[in-house]
Amino acid sequence: MVLRAAQSQFGNVDFRLQMFNRVRRSEDIIHAVETAAKNPGILIYTLVNREHCQLLHDLAETHGLETVDLISPLIYKLSDFFGMMPQEVPGLLYQLDSDYYKRVEAVNFTVKHDDGQEPGNMHKADIVLVGVSRTSKTPLSMYLAHKGYKVANVPLVKGVDPPRELFQIDQKRVVALVIEGKRLVELRAARLRNMLQNPRGDYADFEMVEDELQFGRQLFRKHPQWPIIDVTNKSVEESAAEILRKLNYGVPG
Repeated sequence: MVLRAAQSQFGNVDFRLQMFNRVRRSEDIIHAVETAAKNPGILIYTLVNREHCQLLHDLAETHGLETVDLISPLIYKLSDFFGMMPQEVPGLLYQLDSDYYKRVEAVNFTVKHDDGQEPGNMHKADIVLVGVSRTSKTPLSMYLAHKGYKVANVPLVKGVDPPRELFQIDQKRVVALVIEGKRLVELRAARLRNMLQNPRGDYADFEMVEDELQFGRQLFRKHPQWPIIDVTNKSVEESAAEILRKLNYGVPG
């Protein structure tokens, strides 16, 4: 309603409004920003959780998107009026300290090294995620980047050798992602439907999926130093916490 009221001041300007409701998790924010980045515009939001606001802000800056926080100024005014702090710390007053710049640097690095891009710089990553398609590599990478870690991820494709750089870096930084075959078929079929493609193709075929997973398991057995994270039915936050725990990492800063 606020947007409609503001837009009315510009006559019959044609624009497209896309709503993202019930944004409660980091995955929701990552999805919203990535969707917006495909058709650049302005991100207008009413998030009150500080961590979520910061995540959206960092991702939007990386993608060159403008943002407008509609609710934080009102929360600050109400906080002064009531003489008390809000239950959720609002998120627009970002401190431009070293931690902030470290997060931005990590997000920039992670975007450039998503899905196997620029393998020559893989040695600069704090964490390298390896797994077949739809094992949450990108959402996990972006979430960990928001925590200040430079992350690269490498997709596994049956019949295609992973980049040699994967085996030349510090192997203690590599993490293998696995998932149950049935769940992976569901995720891939949903992705195909969202792309208006046939959900019954090879990409979501159970036998083909099992072959891919077996290909991944064979690779992981050859590298027992890689911790294995099962992402089946886990949130990004849960998987990320397990990754940091197994790598003995704490939150940077």
